[in-house]
Amino acid sequence: MKVIVCVKQVPDTKGGVKFNPDGTLDRGAMLTIMNPDDKAGLEAALRLKDKYNAEVTVITMGLPKAEDVLREAMAMGADKGILVTDRVLGGADTWATSTTLAGAIRNLKYDIIITGRQAIDGDTAQVGPQIAEHLGIPVISYAEDIQIEGDNVIVQRQYEDRHHMLKAQMPVLITALSELNDPRYMTPGGIFDAMDAEITTWGRANLIDVLDGDLGLMGSPTKIAKASDKVRKGAGEKVALDSPEESVEYIMDKLLTKHVI
Repeated sequence: MKVIVCVKQVPDTKGGVKFNPDGTLDRGAMLTIMNPDDKAGLEAALRLKDKYNAEVTVITMGLPKAEDVLREAMAMGADKGILVTDRVLGGADTWATSTTLAGAIRNLKYDIIITGRQAIDGDTAQVGPQIAEHLGIPVISYAEDIQIEGDNVIVQRQYEDRHHMLKAQMPVLITALSELNDPRYMTPGGIFDAMDAEITTWGRANLIDVLDGDLGLMGSPTKIAKASDKVRKGAGEKVALDSPEESVEYIMDKLLTKHVI
């Protein structure tokens, strides 16, 4: 079984974010981490490796320093790492990103592709399903549990206050929730091996069936009107009341006014 995991190096929001003049993120100037949903997807793939001896390949698109998340993934247990990086890919929105990743994945054999549900720097939840559409394979999103049955995957999918049980024949793409599992830690031996491992680097020339007009900032139909750092919330309304009864009446009135109840 061959499993591909798409991961993304995202800004560590605790350290603040920086923007370029055109409104895109200045990724080279920020502290970064592996996207949490992607790490849950990686752990799911590693459990398939443990149980079925699957080969796990991790792929990311980004700046050269995105190699760090590939080495982190390999230190956790992934077998191979592929970095897709090229100046012409910069400033990509979800459409251009998914086009690029699909173009790279066409070079590989796969039974399952796993992506995170969404990235914390965009929160669109679009890239995974778009990759599946580009590749012409089924997609199951919001996975809470993944099981293998012959040539099929059975996925428990989150859906509001309940869940769906869905079956799909491989190859299939699955998007993972961070609640899917608790990702394992890197091991000391894994860290040493990952630092010595060779990372495959691909650029524009390695993308299959991709048009230049669908790449990077120029190939992104989404245009950013405005971008800013997280807005701090105010102190809120403070009210001093004389009795518990008055407090309850005040709170109930607010809930009714705002149509919460």
